[in-house]
Amino acid sequence: MEEFAALLDALVYTTSRNRKLALIAAYLRGSPDPDRGWAMAALTGGLDFPAVKSSTIRNLMMERVDPVLWALSRDFVGDTAETASLLWPEPEDAAPQPALSLSEVVDRLAALTRATAPKELPGLLGRMDAKGRYALIKLATGGMRVGVSARLAKTAFAMAFEVPVEEVEEYWHALSPPYTELFQWAAEGGDPPDLAGVPRFRPFMLAHPLEDGVVDLKDYAAEWKWDGIRVQLVRAGGETRVYSRSGDDISATFPELLDVLAMDAVLDGELLVRGVTQGGEAGGAASFNALQQRLGRKTVSKAMLRDYPAFVRLYDVLLLDGTDWREQPWKSRRATLEGLMPRLPESHFDLSQLVEAPDFAALSAIRDTARDEAIEGLMLKHRDSPYVAGRRVGHWFKWKRDPLLIDCVMMYAQRGSGKRSSFYSDYTFGCWDGDPDVGAELLPVGKAYSGFTDAELKKLDKFVRQNTLNRFGPVREVKRELVFEVAFDSVHTSKRHKSGLAMRFPRIHRIRWDKPAHEADRIESLRALIKD
Repeated sequence: MEEFAALLDALVYTTSRNRKLALIAAYLRGSPDPDRGWAMAALTGGLDFPAVKSSTIRNLMMERVDPVLWALSRDFVGDTAETASLLWPEPEDAAPQPALSLSEVVDRLAALTRATAPKELPGLLGRMDAKGRYALIKLATGGMRVGVSARLAKTAFAMAFEVPVEEVEEYWHALSPPYTELFQWAAEGGDPPDLAGVPRFRPFMLAHPLEDGVVDLKDYAAEWKWDGIRVQLVRAGGETRVYSRSGDDISATFPELLDVLAMDAVLDGELLVRGVTQGGEAGGAASFNALQQRLGRKTVSKAMLRDYPAFVRLYDVLLLDGTDWREQPWKSRRATLEGLMPRLPESHFDLSQLVEAPDFAALSAIRDTARDEAIEGLMLKHRDSPYVAGRRVGHWFKWKRDPLLIDCVMMYAQRGSGKRSSFYSDYTFGCWDGDPDVGAELLPVGKAYSGFTDAELKKLDKFVRQNTLNRFGPVREVKRELVFEVAFDSVHTSKRHKSGLAMRFPRIHRIRWDKPAHEADRIESLRALIKD
């Protein structure tokens, strides 16, 4: 556990990607099994200890330190684990105890229940120094936030043992922590994990943004970029699974897709839900807002299946009937996919259609007029590109439509986390519900924490501190004076918000220091942008 705590401490204090890779790789090479496997699971979000929540740690601290001191310290530090690890009372005259391994800590955390956690955790925390307590709390609550993504951790694994990261990705999602078979293959030179007949995830091919560029449509094909969630359908060994773009198994959320593939295949596409007419008939793709009704549900009711039926709009084929198509050019894979469509039920699959245009200028005009709420923009795919994991320059481009813009007024601010824990960097903003000159109120329409520079953040933080009206826990209400020009992809009706509206991907486009608040937009302007 001491080595893992030292790793987390070092990761927190470096912003260098190469340094983080080197630190993780060194830890993996120098640590025994299964400790290193549990460490990888922790860094990639593969551990879950439901008996321990942030509230568990907070309640333990409130029993041991002054509640006001805890609240002020947590507000200043911005991180529960760091605050608790520093404030935890050191035991007096405690006899030294042998250090625990990471595996022993994982076993003890896994054995906790909601009833036993408050009794057992103090004993564990009392055996460790501040670094160890920080690592223990991060491990238990699952919120690492040490600047390491799952992809970066897997890249470090591949670097540590000099194996291809693409192969690591392919094996990873079919195995469980502490990944014994993976380490035997990569670190010990053993055989690759035997995954024959297992429906496993393959890393997605991704696209680079097309920024002020022009491509030759003789070399590139265009198709719509649909606004759903990218998924991979895999059938092998008589079983079908649905994976998200991060490799998470979301099969239970979309059970209607699990018995519709009659052949072994790995298919790439966009998961959407169909709009349902008043007569109960399924139509075309509905908005992302409709899809959100299905996301993240552990159980899916019959009403959900009826009102928001899921289907997949297919983009590509990776494997089919025992043949691996990934090394073949896109045009061959496209022809194979078109030939596959008659074998698939129309109720659950359709094909993403190509967008035809005589030249790039005409394609640009088509893109500019596309405001279907289920379309994000265009994808441009080189006709000779293989299907390769990750982003490869020149193969695929994404060309998103220009965002919608509206002027809003800052209403509330909250501190960020991590590097931003000392700054008010999360902003809630609203539009006027009528004419502000005759007493109309502002109604919240969105929240954003991106789109500004570090210099602008400091200026915004100063504004919040100097213009605070009220405080509600960590949230500050501010004077209705500052206007944001907010960019967003679409807007939908929402029963959860007082305004009745919810923005999709809001971000701050410009800070309008020059614009009076009463000139900001009204709710009716935002509502007019909703697509039926």
